[in-house]
Amino acid sequence: MAVATPALTPTDIVRQSIEGRRFSPINALVAFTMLFTLLSSVVILITLLADTIAAALPVFASRGLSFVTASLSPTAASAGIWQGIMGSLALTAFVIAVAFPLGVAAAVYLEEYASDNRFTRFINANIRNLAGVPSIVYGILGLFLFVEILMRGVFGAEGGIGGRNVIAGGLTLAVLVLPIMIITTSEALRAVPGALREASMAVGATRWETIKHQVLPVAIPAILTGTVLTIARAFGESAPLLLAGAQLSLFFSVSSEASFTDLITTQPYTALPIIVFNFARQPQAEFVSLTAAAIVVLLVMLLTVNAAAVLVRDRYEQRYR
Repeated sequence: MAVATPALTPTDIVRQSIEGRRFSPINALVAFTMLFTLLSSVVILITLLADTIAAALPVFASRGLSFVTASLSPTAASAGIWQGIMGSLALTAFVIAVAFPLGVAAAVYLEEYASDNRFTRFINANIRNLAGVPSIVYGILGLFLFVEILMRGVFGAEGGIGGRNVIAGGLTLAVLVLPIMIITTSEALRAVPGALREASMAVGATRWETIKHQVLPVAIPAILTGTVLTIARAFGESAPLLLAGAQLSLFFSVSSEASFTDLITTQPYTALPIIVFNFARQPQAEFVSLTAAAIVVLLVMLLTVNAAAVLVRDRYEQRYR
């Protein structure tokens, strides 16, 4: 009894007609190189994660969540990261509040309203160039523009932290990730079929009504993906914050009677990446485990934010599928 051969898919038929049945050593070499690169990257990532988690386990085993809820201290046995977590969350809130609306609005204008001329192409080219600028350059910009001019010059911040507050740090990070937010949003808007815009305007909708009710809802999943990328980069940055006033000290106090306005304007702050950097440069061996534990907490927070964004994105995809 003859064995039936499986039917070829259209893709296989087209590939065979183009490549023929000849064996190509170059194709095999390229495929093997790509596979080897992928597996090497995965092995390196797993090794780094395993080493970090193994170094962090003694801290969580001996101190539990007290390491997360404790304040900074020059003593390794009592040092915690609570101030860094609160500072990172406050900075991330500023990044979302500033970069998200500005990035989406700028992308909507460039893709939906601006005409394709030399000036628009010049702006797009500079936005893409700004996305590749080293973060320390944005730190220098934040120090000059937000700390010296805005906080000290406009609002007259003097003494104490002298304008090096959460607002200055948050604005610095927002400017850092703004080009990425604009680029990802522009790509999301560009992926929306033009026929959807034409159909909406054909039934009498204005350009803004078309963007608001048709284009943006379809592009929201991809925009949220770009937002996750911007939040992840802002959450893990340390170089700009070093210049924008984040505390490097292993101990600083915040007044328990300070209001919310005081906390973001007149009180010192730090962030989780700054604490990781500070722990790593300490000479005591005990801080090695604390550094690994802080890295694990940072990874957990990033994964939590990413998971929340993925759930929201899937919800929008199901709604507008």
